[in-house]
Amino acid sequence: MTENRIKAHPILIDDSVADIPFYWQDQTFLAKEGEMISSALVANGVTIFGHHPKDHSPQGIFCANGQCSQCMVIANSLPVKACMTAVTRDMRVFPAEGLPKLPDVQISEGIAASVTPTYQTDVLIIGGGPAGLSAAIELGQAGVQTILIDDKTHLGGKLVLQTHRFFGSSEAVFAGTRGIDIAKKLETALRQNPSVEIWESSTAVGIFEDKSVGVYKDGKEYVLIYPKMLLMATGAREKSLAFPGNTLPGIYGAGAFQTLVNRDLVRPCENLFIIGGGNVGLIAGYHAIQAGINVCGLVEAAPVCGGYKVHKDKLVRSGVPVFTSHTVLEALGKDHVEKVVIAEVDKNFKPIPGTERQYDCDTVLIAVGLDPVNEFTGQARRVGLPVFSAGDAKEIAEASAAIFSGKIAGREISGYLGKLTDEIPAEWAAIEEILKSRPGKVVEPDFPELEEGVFPIMHCTQEIPCDPCSTVCPRHLIHVDPEDIRHLPEVDYFAEKGCIACGRCVAVCPGLAVTLVDYRKGGITALVTLPFEQDPLSISEGDEIELTGTEGMPLGNAVVKTIKKVKELANGTRLLTVEVPREIAKLVSGLRIIGTKEPTPFEFDAEHPENLADDAYICRCERVKAGEIRDLIREGVRDINQIKAVTKASMGACGGKTCLNMIKRMYQAEGITLSEVTETPVRPVFIEMPVRVLAGQSAEGGERE
Repeated sequence: MTENRIKAHPILIDDSVADIPFYWQDQTFLAKEGEMISSALVANGVTIFGHHPKDHSPQGIFCANGQCSQCMVIANSLPVKACMTAVTRDMRVFPAEGLPKLPDVQISEGIAASVTPTYQTDVLIIGGGPAGLSAAIELGQAGVQTILIDDKTHLGGKLVLQTHRFFGSSEAVFAGTRGIDIAKKLETALRQNPSVEIWESSTAVGIFEDKSVGVYKDGKEYVLIYPKMLLMATGAREKSLAFPGNTLPGIYGAGAFQTLVNRDLVRPCENLFIIGGGNVGLIAGYHAIQAGINVCGLVEAAPVCGGYKVHKDKLVRSGVPVFTSHTVLEALGKDHVEKVVIAEVDKNFKPIPGTERQYDCDTVLIAVGLDPVNEFTGQARRVGLPVFSAGDAKEIAEASAAIFSGKIAGREISGYLGKLTDEIPAEWAAIEEILKSRPGKVVEPDFPELEEGVFPIMHCTQEIPCDPCSTVCPRHLIHVDPEDIRHLPEVDYFAEKGCIACGRCVAVCPGLAVTLVDYRKGGITALVTLPFEQDPLSISEGDEIELTGTEGMPLGNAVVKTIKKVKELANGTRLLTVEVPREIAKLVSGLRIIGTKEPTPFEFDAEHPENLADDAYICRCERVKAGEIRDLIREGVRDINQIKAVTKASMGACGGKTCLNMIKRMYQAEGITLSEVTETPVRPVFIEMPVRVLAGQSAEGGERE
């Protein structure tokens, strides 16, 4: 039996609940009480959950968010999504092989239709992530009757997966605080408001003509909510990427990977390769390093990574090779990912023959952008239900922006209902724009010529919204423009009362981009203090480490003299001090964790396809390949409904949440504008639920009381 639990983590604490037994194919495994089946299986070394009925290909976890059906298993005789179903004691779980056979059930004759429970409320918030929580707090403070629903067992959305400190404004959105801690702060504040009712493990399934919202409440019963207003804070879903081998077990969305590692403390792999250089991919890479996972490399098709440069710098300083102007060609493996093939691309994003390389890895993480989850918004507008949106459901941006977006939406809805106690401050709109702004210009590092005393060095060189370093300095030596926190910090190196080497700026920086240089010892060396957030047991005082510069440049080795914490800001960040030659002291910004692994050459048997490879899967649920869809497009099909009818694309359990957008991109790749394409109608019930619940029975099979 394989044990893939994370035993040591620099940030997360294993506050383990009781282990409970369950059975996988009659073999006894242990799971954490309340843990999802998918996490329990991966923790026990199981990555293949079944085989697809169409081609018998292996299936495993992919999204970990209930959006697809790749993790389907048979639990206590019923087909369920493993990522959304908790393990229970002595549960018997089997792989879903082909089309699962439903159990025999006794059908009672003459069952009368039961009355569906109904609820009235001023506001219904769908989504308990950063935007939904912030909006609910504002509504609660105004005394607005509100129901907030979320399909997870814990509030916070993607905040509960974020172990890094947040950028943005310290005053407005908790910048300098870790995402997991922000989630706790928001939930604590929300629960102080008696006018807000919280429904966890409850999923909105549809919006109907009578302006009601159908909800699968507590995973047990179907109810209808009649709100005066609706707030969509449903966040975003990850875009996918089609390439040969993209359905192999070991191909994850970034959210699934972070769910396993940061929520459930499950170590799903040994060697990870990342596709996508936006913030999601860069952050997930660093989370992997914190979990002790080797990150083999990261590819980004654009000439530069689209995420914050400080996120990329954390990876390259650690030793992760980052390949811009590169793409993935295919994943190789029989029943699991074994290798990934990459290649350089030209200015038109076409692979350049002769640049192919392959890397050994057991997992490939796809992080190529996000799409708003906005299906409910359209349905609400169609039936005339007043609806607002906030966070990623409105506009894709950072979580800090989502927090503030929700705050504004809460105030706006309170005003709409005539219960606004305070006017929305005029400056809020400007703050929101700053928080959701894209990364700005990159400047050359400007280190001070000063070579005496002690002072901080700022290794952040890109304009992004961030100010924590300026808020923690006890001498107020670090300044960030309060009117526009996107401006880079400035240090007063010649203040009368200078730096006291407290290390607070080093510990609080979300980008781990501040170091302390100390020349007070004199001589030919200087002391450099670095932030360190990897396994605390991996380095001790007296160990020799390899130092790196901001861009990963090797700077030689040094011995660790001290390791300490800043008491007020500890929370996983340690200050590591080394002694180095004076001439490199200002250049040192990190230490190498990952040893470089050289790739092996790879030669394609044929020329690279002009477009997406024909054997790449577009529809994962129904196993529909790109070639099948491209043939129909080239035959003149301009109606996605026709593509669905011929191929079954988007007709699987996910309801086309991923593949429909990929089909649209295929039209565009063929030179066809989307105005020429007839879209498929959205199905009235967006999320599947047991039919027995709609018939008035409980999820356990008994009649509802």
